[in-house]
Amino acid sequence: MSALDVLKNKAFELDRHDELAHLRERFYMPHGKVYLDGNSLGLLPRGMTEGLARLMNNEWGDDLISSWNKHAWIDMPEHLGERLAPLLGAAPGQVLCSDSTSVNIFKLLATALALRPDRRIILIESNDFPTDRYMAEGLAQLLGSQRCEVREVPGDRLIHSMSSEVAVVLLSEVNYRTGRRHDKRLINASAHQAGVLTCWDVAHAAGAMPVDFDATGVDFAVGCGYKFLNGGPGAPAFLYVAKRHQNQVSQPLAGWLGHQTPFEFEASYRAASGVLRYQTGTPSVLAMRALDIALDCFDGVSLIQLREKSLTLSAFFIDALKMHPAFKTVRLITPEQDTHRGSQVAVCHPAGYAIAQDLIERGIVVDFRAPDIIRFGFAPMYNTFSDVLAALNALAESLSKETYLAPRFQVRAKVT
Repeated sequence: MSALDVLKNKAFELDRHDELAHLRERFYMPHGKVYLDGNSLGLLPRGMTEGLARLMNNEWGDDLISSWNKHAWIDMPEHLGERLAPLLGAAPGQVLCSDSTSVNIFKLLATALALRPDRRIILIESNDFPTDRYMAEGLAQLLGSQRCEVREVPGDRLIHSMSSEVAVVLLSEVNYRTGRRHDKRLINASAHQAGVLTCWDVAHAAGAMPVDFDATGVDFAVGCGYKFLNGGPGAPAFLYVAKRHQNQVSQPLAGWLGHQTPFEFEASYRAASGVLRYQTGTPSVLAMRALDIALDCFDGVSLIQLREKSLTLSAFFIDALKMHPAFKTVRLITPEQDTHRGSQVAVCHPAGYAIAQDLIERGIVVDFRAPDIIRFGFAPMYNTFSDVLAALNALAESLSKETYLAPRFQVRAKVT
């Protein structure tokens, strides 16, 4: 029996015993595609188009501006925060859905610096997601070097770099390039021992695994709604502020909805209580309703089971990379150890972009990250082991036949 036959039989058995297989029916899957890019944009949940049509026709169309009260549009940021909280391992009153991940990072870093007025360093990991660095550097530029400086270190030096100068460490739980997962509990404990606050970006983790904010001692966190949470392109982000840090300082983007009584239209600002003061402007009602509908997909779903399936999907892919000679030209950069891996597998190849385009043309939707990384995202709610096998077969054919060398695969699109 060939290696590919062994993989085919294993995929069949794993799919046959998959207790989460029924969740795939909660999503629309385009015919002829294997979608392995849920770590970038989740699938369209079934019921989304009907739900948004009801909002537009009945709420916006018929009830117009009265919908802010009648349909509780004004409460959407808080409502969605409370819906997200169980998926994030957060007690009530700590999560708010608002703005973008970038804007929320700015708010929370400013909060952390205000809570540590005798410290000036924002510590970040080298090669973390660019927007995190950009927002930290923008804040440092605004405040000046006397008050704020961004310091980057390799991931394995984070704990050793938490000196008495460091106010906050900003870190992605799962690295967007490599898929490496950090140990939040260990890093939070080490940071707190040094008097350092933590701000976690869980954009590549939330919805695919437990993130356990309260249990692991997270101070602040941000994340987006459009990846594993399936809230649609540009879905609103969320932020988390631990109860112990609330009501001590005001966040800098003091927009009117973060006011204690916004519809009194007072001339001076009085911050709302708790996490509500982290609202800024008017919520995007259509986008928030889309995320609200998407969260229905998680009803009755165990995050522990999602995590177990995610790890099995990625382990199946990694193990297969070792079995076929065609894969010798790609280099695995995702950790093989389960506890160190998120819900994606990343491989490097000098022609990474062209190979990704070849796979997409074959119906295997993956993505590329510069300079040479092909990312295979595994969304445990809807990906199957047959999906993984199809991706492996397509990758093997692209590499062995070098079909990726076709000129049409060399031209880069604006979005990769």
